Amino acid sequence: MSKPTQITIAHLTSAHSDTDIRIFHKECQSLKKAGYNVIEITLKGQSRIENGVEIRSANYEPKSRFDRMRKASKQIYELALKSNADLFHFHDPELLSVGLKLKKAGKKVIYDAHEDTPRQILSKPYLNRPLRKLISWGYEKYENYIAKRLDAIVVATPFIANRYKKINANTVTICNFPLFDEIDFEEENEPNSRSGLCYIGGISMIRGLKEMIQVAGAADVELKLAGKWDDTLNPHVHQLKGWKKVKRLGFLNRKELGDLKKSSVAGLVILLPEPNHVNSYPIKMFEYMAAGLPVIASNFPLWREILESTKAGFCTDPYDIDKITEQVNYLIEHPDVAKKMGETGRQLVIDKYNWNKEEKKLIQLYSEILQ
Repeated sequence: MSKPTQITIAHLTSAHSDTDIRIFHKECQSLKKAGYNVIEITLKGQSRIENGVEIRSANYEPKSRFDRMRKASKQIYELALKSNADLFHFHDPELLSVGLKLKKAGKKVIYDAHEDTPRQILSKPYLNRPLRKLISWGYEKYENYIAKRLDAIVVATPFIANRYKKINANTVTICNFPLFDEIDFEEENEPNSRSGLCYIGGISMIRGLKEMIQVAGAADVELKLAGKWDDTLNPHVHQLKGWKKVKRLGFLNRKELGDLKKSSVAGLVILLPEPNHVNSYPIKMFEYMAAGLPVIASNFPLWREILESTKAGFCTDPYDIDKITEQVNYLIEHPDVAKKMGETGRQLVIDKYNWNKEEKKLIQLYSEILQ
């Protein structure tokens, strides 16, 4: 449903990039296409117009996580008020106070819960276990208090939706599935020309870094890592047997990510069974599928339903290095099977797991709130 351009929507983020895939490339672009005037308010980066979206940046580079959390709210709130938007859609837990202030000021406000943050806190390695539980409990009370007062909650998975629907009846699941232009419709590399394993996303121990390195060493294949690396959290991984097989690529642009997926034997999503992982929809899994790449993932029930029941990949205990190594070797030794798996995954994205279906729910939600 198209809306006149005088209706202005502001998306607020303090923790994400100003060209974040979900916020900028999916939600903002979908709203722009639907006829809204769209502003993205961010903490850092350069103010500009990009792809029809006005980016307004505080141009503030936090010195630490604490510094960002302490100062982000004030910076973002001031820019939000100046935008005079008709509806505000914020994306970070640290902006909950901003959302509440905007709501009290008579604005329409949506909270986009990308993660189940109370469960995510329980997995923070830099907090001791009793402190994690206390902070998680306190944060959930605080989040619930604010969430029930907002116009709507957008969540990234059905599991998160089950929790929020008890707090705010206007909770809508909008999954972070790939854009159609992320689906590889081009003729792919021959299966036997592919080499190595790839992983795309945040790199940490709870996301299976140690296990991926061990698999690379056992299978004697290159492990290509694309994403943010935190050296302070992983000081001992350099001593692992498979370390010499690791290739750290850092952040890659969309074309480079596409080339990486095309050249790999399989994409890895062997996240550890932390509370925030088990019922998640990791975008990397669907991006691998969109690229026609077989997926090797953790054996969480939700993921098994997506991958194993359709034969688009393997699901295994993330701690079972021998089994995962066996699966990697099987895909290398049976390129035709790997190709078939990849084709199956890509077709699933074309038919079901794509953003085109999700954006319709987003536009409908906006239409209902703004009517």
